[in-house]
Amino acid sequence: MRHTRAHTANRRSHHALKSPTLAVCSNCGSHHRPHHMCLQCGFYKGRQVIDLASQKEKRTARMQAKKEAIKAQFGSEAEAVSQKEVSAEKQ
Repeated sequence: MRHTRAHTANRRSHHALKSPTLAVCSNCGSHHRPHHMCLQCGFYKGRQVIDLASQKEKRTARMQAKKEAIKAQFGSEAEAVSQKEVSAEKQ
């Protein structure tokens, strides 16, 4: 059976998105989801759950090491390619 536009609209009246409710962190004052840890400082219910500062330091060190490894890999490949081009030009 076909639904009229009015009946369809009435059914979809509850489909609207609602803004999420947010709680205020007692440690840093930023907003976070209720019953979840604060993503800015890593605290939940007044105690530290995750040390986000050390996590960030580990991540930056890992990313720096990865960049250096890629640079070293492509640097040696670039030197090999340039040496091949120079030898090809001499011949």
